[in-house]
Amino acid sequence: MTLLVSDLRAIAASGGGMILDASKLMVSDLRSIAASANSGGGQVTLRNVSQILVSDLRAIAASGGGRIVFDFLS
Repeated sequence: MTLLVSDLRAIAASGGGMILDASKLMVSDLRSIAASANSGGGQVTLRNVSQILVSDLRAIAASGGGRIVFDFLS
């Protein structure tokens, strides 16, 4: 099933949790999903983050307000 970023944002804003492959999304999309999780109480785990700049990871984390988990093992 392929979901649009707007679908993922809506799920996160509704309090839904999810695990996402960060390598398949743009940083701006990850930030907007994180912000939606922050406002709606959802939990987001991001896998495959090794190619994302630390500054971008920090921006995603800040947008998520503690609702983002980075999986550095995958």
